[in-house]
Amino acid sequence: QVQLVESGGGLVQAGESLRLSCAASGRNLSLYVLGWYRQAPGKEREFVAVIASSGSRNYADSVKGRFTISRNDVKRTVDLQMNSLKPEDTATYYCNARPRWLNPPAGQWGQGTQVTVSA
Repeated sequence: QVQLVESGGGLVQAGESLRLSCAASGRNLSLYVLGWYRQAPGKEREFVAVIASSGSRNYADSVKGRFTISRNDVKRTVDLQMNSLKPEDTATYYCNARPRWLNPPAGQWGQGTQVTVSA
């Protein structure tokens, strides 16, 4: 089982950048699809981005061209580079590790990190 700890959230102004990082512990990380989800106040948790061990990536339409997900299985991290942030990106961001044979939103979750974007 994988344990996840996020870091890197904060308060920024619209147009600025933030980089979130998630440290993963546990064995066989290559068997997991790693991803980021977010939840804004009063809304359901939503998909942001995922990356497979092959490097294949998928993004939500709302973040395409602005966010980049990356993983390093040696360092056991998955990062989310967020550029051109908008107030609507404000949310708690959660790291997810999903065994590749399960459908989302299965797997383990981190505790979340807050991102606030002011106008």
